Amino acid sequence: MKVKLSTKFLLALFLILAALHTTKAQRNKPIDRKATRQTKALYHNLRRVAKKHTLFGHQHATEYGHGWNGDPDRSDVKSVTGSHPAVIGIDFSGFSGRSPEAMQAAKERVRKIAVDTYNRGGVVTAAWHFSNPVSPGGFNWVDSVSKPAVKYLIPGGEAHGQYKEILRGMGEWAHSVRGKDGKLVPIIFRPYHEFDGGWFWWGKPHASREEFIALWRFTVSYLRDSLDVHNFIYAFSPDNKFINEVQYLERYPDDEWVDMVGMDNYGDMGRNRYAPDTAAIKLKVLSDYAQKAGKLAAFTETGLESIPDTTWWTNTLLKTMRTYPMPLSYVLVWRNDTRSSTHYYAPFPGQVSVPNFLKFYHDPYTLFEKDLKNMYRRKFLGIF
Repeated sequence: MKVKLSTKFLLALFLILAALHTTKAQRNKPIDRKATRQTKALYHNLRRVAKKHTLFGHQHATEYGHGWNGDPDRSDVKSVTGSHPAVIGIDFSGFSGRSPEAMQAAKERVRKIAVDTYNRGGVVTAAWHFSNPVSPGGFNWVDSVSKPAVKYLIPGGEAHGQYKEILRGMGEWAHSVRGKDGKLVPIIFRPYHEFDGGWFWWGKPHASREEFIALWRFTVSYLRDSLDVHNFIYAFSPDNKFINEVQYLERYPDDEWVDMVGMDNYGDMGRNRYAPDTAAIKLKVLSDYAQKAGKLAAFTETGLESIPDTTWWTNTLLKTMRTYPMPLSYVLVWRNDTRSSTHYYAPFPGQVSVPNFLKFYHDPYTLFEKDLKNMYRRKFLGIF
């Protein structure tokens, strides 16, 4: 007699088995005990840097910018300051939901950016605007067409096999990203970001707490333990819909499954209101938790579209990060669109905030790519 197990039963079984197979999280070390030497060194150096500095990052900085696309060794930040950002943001959005040819082209493009950044000594972080694998609508939640995919992807879900195949493609890519030294490029991987909002299909209104945690744990476990991906640092980053630690940790998958805690916050930084003091309190919540749990901390996404405020860099962003003593590994602002005249978050030559951005650049607290020395060696002769 065949017995059909329910999705809820399989989910509960997975969570129990995951708990049984995890060991106590290592404090101040990657959760991957088999992490590559370069990945461990990056983790250690991000912690060391954060004692006195913060790395500045920009999404898609060297891939394209305001009015240009694909120029070699170019970024809008470099055009203004003479240095690329210290952290370059890439996206795994093209790794699924497209034709095999399109996915391969996306992987090649992103691989080159990651390798070039590593070869220059910069740091790579990857977001994942994951197109809904079980319904139309893309990565956004569209009421008329989107399905709550999380419950389909977790163990016991109808699309679990499909999800494993997507992760296998990601794992193959991770094994292929090697610098000129022959070593695998470490990647700060930030999946399922802003999950406390409802705009993405993995957001809070579309998945239970247990379903989201199961998805996170399975993702990490499958990449790390089944696919032997050992060059990822895993970053957890809700949006800004919290004000205390309990709220921040509401969907936290536990310390065994997270390397870095962060926050995406546009609303307090000028999009909805100027509230640097409120933003600072939220950063302190996650920074305090990071120190208590032995994790890295970062301001994983922020920015002010079009940067009309000529003093935003020092009076809002720098003020927010320096209100309290907070060891933040990096801060990343969003992308500069190639075609849009208004969708940009970092200055380019002639943009009104350039003078203030140069003050931000020269502040001893902020580090750019030219400031970095041997981030991938445990012992190095850096400036920190």
